[in-house]
Amino acid sequence: MKIKFFSTLLILGGFVSIHAQSILNASSPEELRRMRAENLTVTGKGDTIKKEVTPLEYGFIEEKDVLWAKVVWEIIDLNERINQPYYNSSDGIVNSTLSLFDALKEGIQNDEITQVYDDEFFKYKITKEEALGSMTRRDTTDWFYDQKEDGIDMSSMSEAEMGIDTYNIGSEQIKMVKVKGMWYIDRRMGEMKYRILGISMMGPDAQTIGRGFDGADDYIDLFWIFYPDARQTLHKYQVFNPQNAASSITFDDMLNARRFNTIIYKSSDAMGDRSINEYLPRDAQAQLEESNRIRRAILQRENDMWSY
Repeated sequence: MKIKFFSTLLILGGFVSIHAQSILNASSPEELRRMRAENLTVTGKGDTIKKEVTPLEYGFIEEKDVLWAKVVWEIIDLNERINQPYYNSSDGIVNSTLSLFDALKEGIQNDEITQVYDDEFFKYKITKEEALGSMTRRDTTDWFYDQKEDGIDMSSMSEAEMGIDTYNIGSEQIKMVKVKGMWYIDRRMGEMKYRILGISMMGPDAQTIGRGFDGADDYIDLFWIFYPDARQTLHKYQVFNPQNAASSITFDDMLNARRFNTIIYKSSDAMGDRSINEYLPRDAQAQLEESNRIRRAILQRENDMWSY
């Protein structure tokens, strides 16, 4: 019975993560956090080594081998239960994870992610400062100007002491994620495949924070990231699994495996790249039915490949 129970745990848990091993062998919380920050781990022999984190490489696809393709834009609603693993859920010790938003933000801050754009077609590239600036608002209060007029030396003060309020968009304010991807039929493999092209975080306009803003309808695309450039960063961060603290699946694994629920809001067709609400305005039920119709048509395309 014990052997059977242990085997079941292995099957359910999958591979044991580096983080789970680290907490069991840590000499102190400070040392554990330092090693995680420097991407280090300790082997059974006591050697400290650098962890190599590399996502599974995409295979090269010849254009002539793509028999059919369709680009779709989808929205991941993070309020749905199945999508909630993309939120942060960590105690900082046993589970040291970030939310999807924080992982992308950190990648931009550390210059690991550089392919950041202002649009979904990746035409207008923006700098790191512009990308981070879209998530922050700095408000200079009257207190700042009063101190300045009084000739008070503010060189040693913090921004809060000077009277400059800073508002940042946090994970809790990110309610939706947009994903742009391509479904295609690979002739050589004889199957339908999916490849993510871009990802965007949706949140409130930073310039409205602290001004009584409260409305999901006013959420905007904060930035668009060309997804292949973010894979290395997203593969470093494990997704919190409430059923198994030793789970080692990463954000890149989750996204590439399409372990999320979405609604299609736009697709490529004979009329170009049109949003569903452009040709079915003011009818939420019809828009949802159209989203499901597009999804069924994509799945049916693969079935139509085969003839007996």
